[in-house]
Amino acid sequence: MAPKLSSMLSLIILLFLFPFLSSSHATLSPSPKGERPSPFEFIKDLQGCHKGDKVEGIHKLKKYLGQFGYLSYSHSKYHTHANDDDFDDLVESAIKTYQTNYHLNATGSLDSETVSQMVKPRCGAADIINGTNWMRSGKKGHHHGHGSLRTVAHYSFFSGSPRWPPSKTYLTYAFLPGTPSWAMSPVSRAFGQWDSATHFTFGSIQDHTSADMTISFHRLDHGDGYPFDGPGGTIAHAFAPTNGRFHYDGDETWSIGAVPNAMDLETVALHEIGHLLGLGHSSVQNAIMFPSISSGVTKGLHEDDIQGISALYNR
Repeated sequence: MAPKLSSMLSLIILLFLFPFLSSSHATLSPSPKGERPSPFEFIKDLQGCHKGDKVEGIHKLKKYLGQFGYLSYSHSKYHTHANDDDFDDLVESAIKTYQTNYHLNATGSLDSETVSQMVKPRCGAADIINGTNWMRSGKKGHHHGHGSLRTVAHYSFFSGSPRWPPSKTYLTYAFLPGTPSWAMSPVSRAFGQWDSATHFTFGSIQDHTSADMTISFHRLDHGDGYPFDGPGGTIAHAFAPTNGRFHYDGDETWSIGAVPNAMDLETVALHEIGHLLGLGHSSVQNAIMFPSISSGVTKGLHEDDIQGISALYNR
């Protein structure tokens, strides 16, 4: 009898735990991750490329650099080269700026360290907005309203420093219909972390039409002008104040906590809520506002994130 009873108990315990076990490996993707390569994989084939090269795939690199704000041919003598495979002066300059932002040797060529960084999953928001590179390290705190020169700030703001009005310290958020129920608690925990670290208070409400901020999952082109790109590549994005929209890429494998080959919902929410509040990307690797994140890891708020939000709201 004992073995039978033990088996029954094990089965009951497993059935009870199943929703929790399955949610930690939850995925919205209809096919197993790994069937389709990451949209950024092509960069690996360009490793070693430098100025003067003409290699198939460089036109895709130009699109990548353009998407994240590093490259624009619109007002250049090279404008006819926007879609070709020439590694020209503009590409070299863009790569150097990228390398500076990510604390890599600014060689201007696609060395292995640069390629390793570029292929990582990342936020879809640009690092350079309207041609202004806020990510460069070494900005002094007083550039952002700090009186002290002691702190070297790496955080950034959106162009024009949009923020929520001073009277608006209580912000509501809601999940759009279709959001998986297992995704809601991690997002709420992320709001709780920002709540503890800022002058804001956040409240979850049911009515998404009246919420200050909304959270939802989307795939590929979803009508906001910033299409997702399938598994890997860009994994989420959010808009500056007071837009309030935060989108997860539904093609990613999402997890609750650090799960191999999956992205942690709460960590990504922390980053995107930073955007909702007005923070841009940071060049500090341990900051939550660093643009890229590896799968299977979790991160929390960093001193740089707290300094940034305090500076933006003059706190």
